[in-house]
Amino acid sequence: MSKLVRMDRTGHTTLAEWAADDPASVEAAVQAFREQLDQGYFAMVSTGEGHAEQVKELPVDAPLVILRLPISGG
Repeated sequence: MSKLVRMDRTGHTTLAEWAADDPASVEAAVQAFREQLDQGYFAMVSTGEGHAEQVKELPVDAPLVILRLPISGG
């Protein structure tokens, strides 16, 4: 079971869980993913120990996709 989580003030919130072989759960996860991107979140997927990459499409085979807001500052 894969998870889509959003980092927030509570630590994190699980927005969706899906199985690659369950089209309904995948579609719900894709919809939640797109909604968060539209709200300004970035999506990250681990590519190995200490490394991650930003994704713009939900990688259905990823075990965990993390959404976060851009780091502000200046």
